[in-house]
Amino acid sequence: MANAFVTLVSGLPRSGTSMMMKMLEAGGLPALTDNVRTADEDNPKGYYELERVKQIEHDQAWLPDAQGKVVKMISALLKHLPDGYDYRVVFMRRRLEEVLASQRQMLIRRGKPADASGDEKMATYFARHLAQVDAWLAERPNFAVLNVSYNDMVAEPAVHAARIAEFLGGGLDVEAMTSVVAAQLYRQRR
Repeated sequence: MANAFVTLVSGLPRSGTSMMMKMLEAGGLPALTDNVRTADEDNPKGYYELERVKQIEHDQAWLPDAQGKVVKMISALLKHLPDGYDYRVVFMRRRLEEVLASQRQMLIRRGKPADASGDEKMATYFARHLAQVDAWLAERPNFAVLNVSYNDMVAEPAVHAARIAEFLGGGLDVEAMTSVVAAQLYRQRR
């Protein structure tokens, strides 16, 4: 197998993880997905998820099939990944105020309450969570991490696509990856 490691795309919800999954797939890295969650107005190009990932604490049987592929996992679940695998994590970062605005807009579209008054508290929670995840990842010798700014990716996709391809060992089609970045889907600019 060309890449025996498991490639993970991670980050907070609404941080650009689906876009990154699509980029990597376009670049030639097979995506491990199940298409249970289909494209919608919030992610018109699809979510690129594998439902079993959400059960990682109790179900790790899918991990052998993830070697040499890319799978999406929110940052809160990373701590449940077992030793015994090498992981390369493309960790998506996005301005917290944009993450919160995007989450709020998604709730509105789904007809759920979306009050912005709690944004400051959520921003503090997310910042603390990200610091904890960073510290946890730094202590794991079987994890290599590349932080990717969603905001910078949209501004200069070719530069960042090349950086990501190098991090994952080369061999990805950088031009195809770059073509996926759709600036018009960057809707919650702050």
